[in-house]
Amino acid sequence: MNLAILDMNDGEPNQGMRCIKDIVARFDSQVSYKVFDVRGKAEIPEINDYDLFISSGGPGNPMDGDGNWDLKYFDFLDQIWIWNQNYNHKKYILFICHSFQMACRHFGLGTLTKRQSNSFGVMPVHKTADGQKDSLLQNLENPFWAVDSRDYQVVQPDLKKFKVLGAKIIALEKIRDHVQYERAIMAIRFSEEMVGTQFHPEADPVSFLIHLKKPEVKDKIIASIGKLRFRKMLEHLVDEDKIYKTNETLIPNFIEQSIQKVKASKLLTLI
Repeated sequence: MNLAILDMNDGEPNQGMRCIKDIVARFDSQVSYKVFDVRGKAEIPEINDYDLFISSGGPGNPMDGDGNWDLKYFDFLDQIWIWNQNYNHKKYILFICHSFQMACRHFGLGTLTKRQSNSFGVMPVHKTADGQKDSLLQNLENPFWAVDSRDYQVVQPDLKKFKVLGAKIIALEKIRDHVQYERAIMAIRFSEEMVGTQFHPEADPVSFLIHLKKPEVKDKIIASIGKLRFRKMLEHLVDEDKIYKTNETLIPNFIEQSIQKVKASKLLTLI
């Protein structure tokens, strides 16, 4: 079974791609994968050649594009949507952070805005009523914990558009009683085959620690949240019930469940 990883990092060094590849490698007896450099080289997979897709996070403004790669990416999303409306053999895609924001923008599911300040750290994510039943979040607590790294956010869901598409909000940002800002939408089930998160389910403790060891990152975080909360963040990293659990659960859920559905549809086609 073929899986395409859409790299949205625009050539910038990052740990996210390593983490995604590490998770996909756990399924190497069932899945082979290829990486496509979407923003750097305008590479887009041919949907006929792949069964599963994971579209990564990335830096920068999700409202920006060069009129080439971004239009190709949006056309790719439309191709998958149209394919799934017309064929029994479905295509499955998971959007992560930057990709999630672009997909929400493309399908008109919410308002994409710049945050008042960067959201960065190990944060609780709350399942909605629909999220508690969603297979992507199966075996995760409510709330569960994930790495959050956002300068932008999707808020103000267009509920009419959600109804038209059959989409559902399955997770929300932590409750922040001390501020007046809206809770960001943290995960959406766009359709049975298309799902995404605004957090980073691929992150593991190793990747996050490497990032935190960068002096400029550490200094910026301490200046923003203080040493006490920074130390608390480090404690969360070594807690097996926090981001380690999410890393071990969410993307593997997506891959395993998608594999089973693709196999079932191929079997029906043979019959």
